[in-house]
Amino acid sequence: MSATDNSRFPFFNEARTPEGAEGWESMYPYFLVPSEETREEENSRFWFADTMHWSRAVHPFDSIGAEAVYLGAGQNSTRIFALPTALGLDVRVVNGYVYISPIAVTDPEEISRRAELFQKRAGYYYANWDELYGRWKEKLLAAIASMRELTFAPLPEFDPIEVVTEARGRSVSWDLIENYHRLTDGFFLIWQYHFEFLNLGYGGYITFFQFCRQAFPQISEQNVARMVAGVDVLAFRPDDELRGLAALAAELGLADRFAAYSASPASPASAAALLDELAGTENGQTWLKAFEKAKDPWFNYFAEYGFTHDQDTWAGNLSIPLTGIARYAAKIQAGEDISRPVARLREERDRLVAEYRALLTEDEARQFDELLNLARTVFPYIEEHNIYVEHWAHAVFWEKVRELGDVLVAAGFIRERDDVFHLNRFELDTVLFDVVESWAIGVPARGSKRWQAEIERRRGIMAALRSELAPPAYGIPPEQVTDPFAVMNYGVTTERVQEWLGAADGGDSRLTGIPGGPGVVEGVVRVLRTEHDLGLLQPGEILVAPITAPSWAAAFSVAVGVITDIGGMMSHAAIVCREYGLPAVVGTGFATARLKTGQRVRVDGDSGVVTVLEEAGA
Repeated sequence: MSATDNSRFPFFNEARTPEGAEGWESMYPYFLVPSEETREEENSRFWFADTMHWSRAVHPFDSIGAEAVYLGAGQNSTRIFALPTALGLDVRVVNGYVYISPIAVTDPEEISRRAELFQKRAGYYYANWDELYGRWKEKLLAAIASMRELTFAPLPEFDPIEVVTEARGRSVSWDLIENYHRLTDGFFLIWQYHFEFLNLGYGGYITFFQFCRQAFPQISEQNVARMVAGVDVLAFRPDDELRGLAALAAELGLADRFAAYSASPASPASAAALLDELAGTENGQTWLKAFEKAKDPWFNYFAEYGFTHDQDTWAGNLSIPLTGIARYAAKIQAGEDISRPVARLREERDRLVAEYRALLTEDEARQFDELLNLARTVFPYIEEHNIYVEHWAHAVFWEKVRELGDVLVAAGFIRERDDVFHLNRFELDTVLFDVVESWAIGVPARGSKRWQAEIERRRGIMAALRSELAPPAYGIPPEQVTDPFAVMNYGVTTERVQEWLGAADGGDSRLTGIPGGPGVVEGVVRVLRTEHDLGLLQPGEILVAPITAPSWAAAFSVAVGVITDIGGMMSHAAIVCREYGLPAVVGTGFATARLKTGQRVRVDGDSGVVTVLEEAGA
C-alpha cells in the first residue's frame, strides 16, 4: 500500500473503505477517528498499525482499549516521568484498525530540561524498584478485585423492601449506572498502572543496549539480549502448569487418553468429553484435582493478547490448555525433555557477559555491571505485567461487560449478550440511562428498536472490516525511525518502513526482519492467522503469524522456528522465543502475506533473514 512516488504512504483521507463497511466512522468516539479538522496535522505524521495488540478490526466497545492504553502511555511518558526524547503515542482508528504515531521531542533545550526531570523521577523508581514493584502488584490485584466485585443484575419489578426500611433514599437501579462507571474507571486506572513501570523497564534495557553498542561496535542485538535472558518470570507460569499437568498425566498412565484426544480436532465439546472420561477413573480423578487447582488463576489467560472481547481464555475454552497438555504428554512418551532450557540459557548468558566484560577497562566494567544489573532487575516487569493487566484484568473486564449485555437482553433492549460490544462506551452509558429511566417511569425504553437496527448494521460493517488486513502504515515516514519504543517493541525500524514502501530490494524469496531468537533452522511453513489456527501446527514446522502471544508457549514445543510480521527485540514474541531456545525472526512486515503453508524456508535467527528454499508442493 504505497503512494505512487514511493516516498510516503497514503494519507488517512486516501484510505479505501472496504465494501460493506461504509459509515464505519460513526461507530467510534470522534477523537479516535481521522477528521477534516485535524487532517493537516495527521497527514504530516507517520502512523503504523498496532496489530501487535489489535490483530483484527475492533468492535466499537473494544475501542476503549485504544483510549485507555494511549492515555496511560502518554500520562507516564509525557507528564509523570518526563521522558527526554519522547512524548506519548497519538492514536487513531482507521477502517477498524488501531494506528499509532510516536510524538518525538527534538528541541535540544527541551530534551535537556526534560532529562533533568527524568533523571530525578526515574532515578527514584530505579533505586527502589523491588519495593515499588511489590506495591504495584498489590495495587493491580486490588483493582482487579474491585472490578470482579461489581454486579449487574436485571432490574426488578419493585425495589427491595430494604430501600424503604433502611431509608436509603436511592433506587437499586442506579447501581447499574454507577457500577458501569466504576467498571470503566477501573479499566482506565489499570492502564495507568500498566505504564507506571513499563517505559522505565524499557528504558533500563535500552540504556544497557546503548552502552553495549558503543563499547562493542560489532556486537549483535541478539547477543545484547542474550545477556539478559534466563530470568525466571511469572509470564512462563501458565505454560509451566501445562508441563506439570502433562508430567502428571504420564505418571498416572493417562498419556494414551491425551493422545487419543489430540488425534481429533480440538473443540470445547471434545475437551468436555475428555474430562468426563477422566472423571470415570481413580487416576483420572487425581489428575482432575490438579487440573482444577491450576485453573485459577493460571487459566485466566487469553489465547492471544486479550485486547478484544472475542478472544478465548484458557478457562473459557478448555480445549486450548488441553491441547497444550496433550502435546507435552506426547513428547514425554517419546522420551523428550519438555523443560524450558533455563540452565543452558544462563550458561550462555554468563559466558557472553564474561567475554564482553573482559574487553573493558576497570571503570567501564563497573558501569557495565551496574547497567546489566539494572536491565536484569527491570526485565521481569517487561514480561510479567501482561499477566496482571492484559490477561487477569482484561478477563474480568470483558466478562463484566457481558453481564451488562445480559441485563440489556433481559430488558428487551438487545437480542444477544455480545450485541453490547457493538456500542462504544459512551453509547452504552446512554443506553443504560435509557433503560433505567424508562424502568423508573414505567414505559418502554425509547431506543430499543433504534439500537437493534443499528447493531444489525454494525454487524455487517464489522464483517466487512475484518475481511481485510490492516495496511502497515499511513502518512509521511521519518528519514530515520528513532523512537526506542517503536524499534524495541514493535520492530518498526527505518529498514522495515522502507520495505513497506516497496523501496527495499530482496524479492519474494527473501524476507528480512529482526533477530528474535538465536540459531538457524530449516522447515516447512505453517501460516497461522489467529490463535484459532494453533491446532493446525504440526511437529517440525515453522510457525508464521502476524504476532505470537506468550500464551502460545505450548505451540513452541511443536514448532522448530518462528517468523512474525511485527515485533522488535523486546517484544513478547522475541523474548519468549529466546527463553524457549527457538530460532526466530520477528518484525518482517509481510511474512503472513508472502509465505505460504507448505513452503520450505530457512530461518536465520542470528542475522534476521528468512529464505524460501522450496515452494509448496515442490
